Order: sequence, then structure tokens, then C-alpha cells
Amino acid sequence: MHGTVDGFGYGVVTPVVAYLMACLGGALGLRCTSRSVRAGGAVRPGWLALGAASIGSGIWTMHFVAMMGFTVAEVPLGYDLPTTFASLGVAVVMTGIGIFIVGYRGATAMALVTGGTITGLGIASMHYLGMAGLRLQGRVEYDTLTVALSVVVAVVVATSALWAAVSVHGFLPSVGAGLVMGVAVSGMHYTGMAAVSVHLHGTAGPATVGDSPAAAIAPLLVGPAVFLVLAGVVVMFDPLLVKGAPDHGQPAASVRKVTRRGPRGESVSALRQLPSYGEPANRSAPSRPARRASLRTRTRTRTRNG
Repeated sequence: MHGTVDGFGYGVVTPVVAYLMACLGGALGLRCTSRSVRAGGAVRPGWLALGAASIGSGIWTMHFVAMMGFTVAEVPLGYDLPTTFASLGVAVVMTGIGIFIVGYRGATAMALVTGGTITGLGIASMHYLGMAGLRLQGRVEYDTLTVALSVVVAVVVATSALWAAVSVHGFLPSVGAGLVMGVAVSGMHYTGMAAVSVHLHGTAGPATVGDSPAAAIAPLLVGPAVFLVLAGVVVMFDPLLVKGAPDHGQPAASVRKVTRRGPRGESVSALRQLPSYGEPANRSAPSRPARRASLRTRTRTRTRNG
């Protein structure tokens, strides 16, 4: 016997709230990744880790908010807690791998493909592992082609998000990219849910948490939701944003003081500007042997003139 599946038990409320959570996590994650590229140095891993946790928590929260509207008319639903929280861990860890690859390698084709594939598989794994934690008196079945389509959507979404993280800069563009990411993540979720059918039987165990989807899921969302709020506070009170410093996605150029020898052997101090993150070194600059030859030529000329 097939159960009567409804993915919108509360109408448009759950899709809208789920979309907003995906947007929040995506915008925060993109902003943190952009900050890591700008800041560089020892603080870069911290920003990347915060970005990974934000995106992973946002995707996971989006999934389970949407699942509040998922019902099977004939049976109550519940969720296995270890499996449910394991899906959160998968989302954060695999998203983190992708973000760290792009955060340190930049927006190269290889970094985007590798990081996007890992992150996309992480999103899909989170979704289906979360579904594996569903408890009901029946068996959840999937349409293979629709599942494959949802995985492709997840990989494309993840690759696009990672590209935006290192290529789209500034506060408002990051918010816009987060809104687009929210649409894509929600689309992946509901594509995966379109593959679901439920075959009812009498051998499944009772629900482990509550009898209604809202009662089963709401307590689980408190921690990730609070984390997203705190991450938002950290991002909003970032010193660069508070001072109103322009954020073009590139760190301020590093300046290093160097000491050179003048033509008469005296020490001459100079400031040397280093290339920013992702900026190729100046290929037009003369090589060291060429600079030495030029210096010798100038010295000989001055000697003759003197």
C-alpha cells in the first residue's frame, strides 16, 4: 500500500521560511569566504571555517524546515536523532572541504570543479542521510532518475556558490548571491523530494520523536538557528564593515620594507608592494640579473662623468 505523501502540509509557510534560512546561511558563508580572501594571513582559516559552518547549517536548517511540511496521511512521522545530526556534520565538513580548496587555490577551473563536486556531493549526502533518519511505519522509496537529477543540481549549485564566494565582492552583491543560492538549494531539495514515495507496512517501529513533523523537528533546529544568528552578528560587526572600508574582495596590498645597496655602496630603504591574493606577480618587472646589470651600467656612467 502506498502512502499519501504531501510535501506542503503548511502551505507556502515552510517553503518560504526554508528559503530564507538557505539565503541566510548562503549569504553568511559567501561573506565569510570573501573576507578570508581579503584578510589572508593567519585569520583566513577562521573565516573559511565560519563560512563552511554557516553554509552547512543554513542548508541543513533549510532541509528540516521544509520537512516540517512533509506528511504521510496514514502514519505519524519521527526522526532518529543520531542520523539527523550526522547529516548536519556531513553538510558542514564537506562544505568546508570545498570552501578551503577554493579559499586557498582561488577561482581556478580545477579548484572550482573539485571543490564544487565535493560540496555538491556533501549537500546531496546531507539530504538523503537526513531522509534516512525519517521514522515511519513504512518504507521510503526513490525514483532513480530524479535522485540523479537532484545530485547534478547540488553539484551545479555548489560550484556556482564557490565561484561567487571568491568572485562576487561587496556587501550587496554577496546578499544577492545568497538569494540566488537560496533558490538553487531549495530547488535541489524539492527535486529530491519529488523522487520520494512511501510504501506502508506494519513492521516499522514507532516514531522516535513526536507524532507530528513540527513537533519532531522544531527542537532540533534551535541550535543551528542560534548559530546562524551569532555568525550574522560576527559578520555584521566585522571591523572593515563597521569602518565603512570598501570591500572589493581583494586584501589590501601587502607592503614590505626592503633595504638595497645604492651605486656607492650606501644602504637605501625602499617599500616593495607585494601582489594581492589571486593577483599574478608583475611579469614585466626585470629579473634580478637584469637589475644588477642595469645598476652596474649606471655606476660606470657616473664614474666616467665624474
